[in-house]
Amino acid sequence: MLTPKFIREHFNIVEESFKKRNSNVSLEDFKSLEQSRLSLIVNIEKMKSIRNAFSKEIGIKKSKKEDVTDIMEEMQQLSPKIKEEEKNLNEINEQVHKFCLSIPNILDSSVPKGVDANDNQIISKWGTPKQFGFEIKDHVDLGVSKSIMDFEKAAKVTGSRFVFLKGKGAKLERALINFFLTEHEKRGYEEFLAPSIVNDTSLLGTGQLPKFSEDLFHLSKPDNYYLIPTAEVPLTNYFREEILKEENLPIKMVGFTPCFRSEAGAAGKDTRGMIRQHQFNKVEMVKITHPDHSKEEHEKMLEDGEHLLRLLNIPYRVSLLCGGDIGFGPQKCYDLEVWLPSKNEYVEISSISNFGEFQANRANIRFKNQAGKNQVVHTLNGSGLAVGRCLVAILENFQDEFGDIAIPEVLHPYTGFTSI
Repeated sequence: MLTPKFIREHFNIVEESFKKRNSNVSLEDFKSLEQSRLSLIVNIEKMKSIRNAFSKEIGIKKSKKEDVTDIMEEMQQLSPKIKEEEKNLNEINEQVHKFCLSIPNILDSSVPKGVDANDNQIISKWGTPKQFGFEIKDHVDLGVSKSIMDFEKAAKVTGSRFVFLKGKGAKLERALINFFLTEHEKRGYEEFLAPSIVNDTSLLGTGQLPKFSEDLFHLSKPDNYYLIPTAEVPLTNYFREEILKEENLPIKMVGFTPCFRSEAGAAGKDTRGMIRQHQFNKVEMVKITHPDHSKEEHEKMLEDGEHLLRLLNIPYRVSLLCGGDIGFGPQKCYDLEVWLPSKNEYVEISSISNFGEFQANRANIRFKNQAGKNQVVHTLNGSGLAVGRCLVAILENFQDEFGDIAIPEVLHPYTGFTSI
């Protein structure tokens, strides 16, 4: 989150960033709270100063054996007033804290202006989409015809936006997970197998709460437990309320988890197939970095994601998200988008985000710098990649006229088969 101190000292920067986001957040409430806060502080300090003067005067009079009854009465009347104003100040501070939790991160200066995804900046493209000499099938038709996907049985067992993967489909998903984890380990990430359930404090720390509560699956017992929307939550909160050693930065983590999202704000979007489901698998990268190096580490994380798509030989592009399309928490975000022939467009498969201090302020993750002072870290994360969407991209990009699918060669040691 943005700290009250940061907002006070960089008010114009925060206001301009909100405009760039096309956000309807107003800082007028903060201004009003700030005026009340300052007024209370002045009043409290004034009353404390009077109380201290009374106390001093009482000491002098007592030493002279003079009567202090009147002064004592005045001081006794002052103490409850101070307590009441301090209570009011605490309430104002709590309102300021809640306000800060509800507002988005400030944007990096390199984030382009724009209203929506149409204004995102295409940074690069890799690979050439294949031209098919036959009528292609989408992943649903391919998956059902090959008996590796079953949406009907999943709807019966659970509901819409779920799928059974079976046979070679299930093995391909597992192979992709193992491939991603192995490749990330080669590039210096430590593997974690994290809990799929977290408490509300963890979701507050990474920014899903309180703003995105409707997108989460909330467990009724115990009522502070939630299913995770991404491994970013448990991995980042692994260091919550800790002071790290500067020499250990950056910390590079990777974890596979199932992810759960209610998609409350996505009604009618990509309802067919595996593009947007309530449960899906992801392999997530997380970095805890020194503030001076987070921009550099962000670019490296993007390369780590691109590396996987190149090995798989899937055409993709890199988009830099504009102010109107970027999420609540990132100060800068790249999307990796793979080519889907059935849609004749690129579809997001991974978001590579730099959060700056935003999450670390909320989760209180710090390091001791060379001066011996505690300093807030920067956090970064990126899915590398959304496994189901990658499976979809393989099925659609490597199909032939007979409906067979060639498996990328790099996956052969993981799958045990070369085609479906």
